[in-house]
Amino acid sequence: MKNLKSREIRLKKRPNGMPDASCFELAETSVPEPKKGEILVRNSFMSVDPYMRGRMVERESYVPPFQIGEPLSGHAVGQVIASESPNFKVGDFVTHMLGWREVSLVGSDPIAQLTTMKIDPGLAPLPAYLGTLGMPGLTAYAGLLRVGALKDGETVFVSAASGAVGTVVCQIAKNKGCYVVGSAGSDDKCDWLKKEARVDATINYKNFKDEAALTAEVKRLFPKGIDVYFENVGGAHLNAALANMRLKGRIAMCGMIAQYNDTALPPGPSNIIAAIPLSLRLEGFIVSNHYDMVGDFMRDMGGWIKAGKMKWHETVMDGIDKAPEAFLGLFKGANFGKMVVKVGPEKAV
Repeated sequence: MKNLKSREIRLKKRPNGMPDASCFELAETSVPEPKKGEILVRNSFMSVDPYMRGRMVERESYVPPFQIGEPLSGHAVGQVIASESPNFKVGDFVTHMLGWREVSLVGSDPIAQLTTMKIDPGLAPLPAYLGTLGMPGLTAYAGLLRVGALKDGETVFVSAASGAVGTVVCQIAKNKGCYVVGSAGSDDKCDWLKKEARVDATINYKNFKDEAALTAEVKRLFPKGIDVYFENVGGAHLNAALANMRLKGRIAMCGMIAQYNDTALPPGPSNIIAAIPLSLRLEGFIVSNHYDMVGDFMRDMGGWIKAGKMKWHETVMDGIDKAPEAFLGLFKGANFGKMVVKVGPEKAV
């Protein structure tokens, strides 16, 4: 593997508000040969995810910020092309955390050991391991079942329901016999949710002119209230959910993409006081705190996939140079299901 070259996307500057293409640069670099404990992976697909927006600024968080002049990172899936690790052999398919590049040198440090896993390409196509069978899927699983403490037959409202996390949340809830309503931003996305994800009703939020209209529609679809709200959006969706929660309802707070690019603090939920008389529980969470659920997650997801009870949809862009465009598209609703970038062949050896 001498003289191996790889293209990668680096952070060129930090954004103020919505990022644009000028924040990124494409560069070519030489890839060193693996040392003891390391592997080389020819990436096939890489993931772009909303949480990456927070890593573009210099601030304390649960993950360190991206550094200017260095490649970005995130989940990727590919095939081992060279190995000095006893845990992986050439030809293995793996997921890891060094995306945003065509070839990744995956180390032997504890974080790499925790986040690098063999996968079975016979169970599902490779991109599914970045979505339904990857971090977004585990986020949905842990957020709904542990944080949301879902019980069979409850009522569930999901915002950004056609996204990578939301589609899985909807289907897990349906597999648990729940009444599910999903909100999305187009009729096509809503149709998919009804036909493939089997939700009971959908809301195209773009058809409602203001927060009051959205709240009224949520009330119409939940005449007896919401047991679990899975929060991906924030803003008007959170207010609409708070206005329609049931006694002892739970809100699993996964993300609030509506305000990721705000340059000033938005107003807080105007009706947060509803949490007191209704004894609501609002809990934020991050998926890395729930890795102990990976075994149960893979068992259940494998069973649901084989039974035809778990479907997915992906938006695929082609070429490492398209990674910034794919990432920026997340904040404009350009993705339907999981947004991934094809950065190499599906089979490298």
